[in-house]
Amino acid sequence: MTPTSLALLIVIALFLLWKLDFIASLLTLKNLQPALPEEFADVWDEEKYAESLAYERAGAQFGIVSSIVSLTGLLAFWFAGGFGLIDVWVRSFELSPIWTGIFYIGVIFLLSTLLSLPFDIYHTFVLEEKFGFNKTTPATFIGDQIKGLVLAALLGIPLIALILWLFNSFPNAWIYAWLATTAFSLLIQFLAPSLILPLFNKFTPMEDGELKSAIEAMAAKCDFPLAGLFVIDGSKRSTKSNAYFTGFGKTKKIALYDTLIESQSTEELVGVLAHEIGHFKKKHIIQRIAISILQMALIFFLLGLVTTATNPFTQTLFEAFKVDQISVYVGLVIFFILFKPISRLISIGMSLLSRKHEFEADHYAATVQGTPEHLSMALKKLSRNNLSNLTPHPLEVFLHHSHPPVLQRLEALNKEA
Repeated sequence: MTPTSLALLIVIALFLLWKLDFIASLLTLKNLQPALPEEFADVWDEEKYAESLAYERAGAQFGIVSSIVSLTGLLAFWFAGGFGLIDVWVRSFELSPIWTGIFYIGVIFLLSTLLSLPFDIYHTFVLEEKFGFNKTTPATFIGDQIKGLVLAALLGIPLIALILWLFNSFPNAWIYAWLATTAFSLLIQFLAPSLILPLFNKFTPMEDGELKSAIEAMAAKCDFPLAGLFVIDGSKRSTKSNAYFTGFGKTKKIALYDTLIESQSTEELVGVLAHEIGHFKKKHIIQRIAISILQMALIFFLLGLVTTATNPFTQTLFEAFKVDQISVYVGLVIFFILFKPISRLISIGMSLLSRKHEFEADHYAATVQGTPEHLSMALKKLSRNNLSNLTPHPLEVFLHHSHPPVLQRLEALNKEA
């Protein structure tokens, strides 16, 4: 295969992926129902439903435009020789191979960030603002961007340096890189609740009262190792709601957005938390971590193949991307472009498993509460407050949704009654 034919094949694959998402978006817009589904009539009203339809249309249009710009930007940069030009530039500083690689990847990361920044701004201050969700101030937005970049540097540079060193030093380096990255990822998950998340949100211990007592009673009933209950100032950025738990072993912490507490009754909040506990009891978290570790092994194995200088395909690949010298760091960047089709297949499988897990967690919550009524009402309120699409097209769900459509969850819960 020639570099030109390989480049054409990659472009076709990237275009087909974009086209699939585009078709899914169009089908979802076509699938929007003008009348409110009767299952939601006790919580939604026609005005709120009309607003959700408008929000879905605006979001779909935004997604289509941003994806077109993203794909066009990538292809323009590629065929203008951007990957090779930046490689020549960073090599001119005559740094060590590892620092040259860090510099190269950092430049590519910053260019990608700059390309997406206008869309992040528009999404936050125009789209979300228009529908009453945005509470982020310009100062908070800028602060989040700076914190994100600093955090990416503090965490990313050591990891990238380690990966580059391993690939430049050992045969079968993908095994060592996989093990090191897995250990690093698990460490970050362990440290995130106490060191990373508080950089962006304030976690306040929940005050004593009816809600705290009810949650603690449910945790005890489920034999859930609860180490702390916290309220997150989610209203600092958005009116949308969420809840989750963090931690390993016997240090589980439950966190609820303040916006969620304001919009739900105690029984409904306990239903939401029983659902989250269901994920723990059904070992969904462990399953997902295990699959992610295996996925990482595949990534590094394939990365090893496309960065081997003696591999004829590697030479053709670098020529296709207009890069003269083979290097691990350029191969790392190119690889994640090539990996997109495989990544999409993996994400579809993971989403399918995630939707199955959501049904199982719903069933667990309904069982331990003795009724599906509270969780059902909580889901309806969440869908209303977040202006969720109540009738997404099956293709959109198949491709992108980690949660089943709310209507399907309600139908499954009704069978528990």
